[in-house]
Amino acid sequence: MTDLELLTQSLARNVKRWRTERGFTLDALAARAGVSRGMLIQIEQARTNPSIGTVVKIGDALGVSVPTLLDYERGPQVRVVPADQAVRLWHTEAGSWNRLLIGTEAPGPLEMWDWRLMPGESSDSDPHPGGTFELLHVTAGELTLTVDGEEHRVPAGASASFEANVPHAYGNQGDVPMEMVLTVSVPPVH
Repeated sequence: MTDLELLTQSLARNVKRWRTERGFTLDALAARAGVSRGMLIQIEQARTNPSIGTVVKIGDALGVSVPTLLDYERGPQVRVVPADQAVRLWHTEAGSWNRLLIGTEAPGPLEMWDWRLMPGESSDSDPHPGGTFELLHVTAGELTLTVDGEEHRVPAGASASFEANVPHAYGNQGDVPMEMVLTVSVPPVH
């Protein structure tokens, strides 16, 4: 079985598990996540490989992190994720990508991402639930961070934070690859 097949099966099992645990019907989760009921059925039946945006929306609606949706097995208090086990969830033909480095529930989802954007590329994000914060640190190039329509330049060595309950985007308007580490903290679902 390929890594993608394992991820698809884990996602199917865990979306259904967390939806049931939260007491959500398919229709209720679809409405909360802004995802069609048909897409949720396909995900729960492991018949599709949804976009990272769809997985994030479902995680936000369930109040769990992307790593929790990919696998909910709990190990020891200290969890080490080897570099070769970081999950690449998005990429482009030009060479942009992101990798989910690690995540946990603390008390809501907390995720750490490794991002690379090639010159001229960008990635848009829908608003997350109120109370969601993102922290980022640019390690190479310059990030053009757009939050609620306003652009902010974040050069290598600089960091930024923002409440992510509005549309936002990460862009590279420079001529060298931009690399950053991004942490997302989502409040727990009540």
